[in-house]
Amino acid sequence: MSNKFKRKNAHQLDDDSQQDNKVSKLRSALGPLSGHSLVFCSDASLRRYLDARNWNVEKAKKMIEETLKWRSTYKPHEILWHQVAHEGETGKVSRASFHDRQGRVVLIMRPTMQNSTSAEGNIRHLVYLLENAILNLPRGQEQMSWLIDFTGWSMAANVPMKTTRDIVYILHNHYPERLGMAFLYNPPRLFQAGYKAIKYFLDPRTAQKVKFVYPKDKTSDELMKSHFDVENLPKEFGGKATLAYDHEEFSRQMYEDDVKKAKYWGLEDTEPNGFHAADVVSEAGHFSCISS
Repeated sequence: MSNKFKRKNAHQLDDDSQQDNKVSKLRSALGPLSGHSLVFCSDASLRRYLDARNWNVEKAKKMIEETLKWRSTYKPHEILWHQVAHEGETGKVSRASFHDRQGRVVLIMRPTMQNSTSAEGNIRHLVYLLENAILNLPRGQEQMSWLIDFTGWSMAANVPMKTTRDIVYILHNHYPERLGMAFLYNPPRLFQAGYKAIKYFLDPRTAQKVKFVYPKDKTSDELMKSHFDVENLPKEFGGKATLAYDHEEFSRQMYEDDVKKAKYWGLEDTEPNGFHAADVVSEAGHFSCISS
């Protein structure tokens, strides 16, 4: 083993040790936790908040306390599919059946499929799917990837700027370091101009994760192939697979995940949002009956 490798390995161990120490300090600073807060504040979560605040314990503490306050009132983990399913009827946002090459869960977004003018409805639907994507992350993976298809996009399908700002705020402040990469496929020039305004609200590190990709472009093709297996990637994003959103089938998956989510958060014996977790199963059966 070379001296250079030894020095690099020792430096890495030193960094890991320092980071573990920061995680311990942050946990102590937060004080005793219970219930939802205890489940949420895993070591992996604390690391993400520390990373988002350049490993400054005090700043990370303030950030995570704001998130815990938001989660206690907005209750994103208690949103159930039947409450937002109408927003997803067109498949404007859905969880893909495949992962990227890093093993990250993939969310597919199709702005042209926008079917609602409700700002709150759009936000709750997206938050539900963010929570669902996190629930389905493989062990050891903390991030997700987004595929956003802008083919055919026009201002008519545009989400109001205020709604966009609200979404960016939630993502930036309450889901730090959750985005691995975002691929904006075939965006029109008009959107690129608008993105400059959106970028103003993004953290610089987040902005670096946003990639503009285009059909029949060699650089874009190579970028997509480096992150996705083209056999799984839908044709809409330059791959070979067929993208067909089946709302009934997707709803069945979400109802199953709602049961899994209730167990994860310890909500089996509670009534989140006035809807008992056990009723999710019967609700799924009811949905199947009326959809057949």
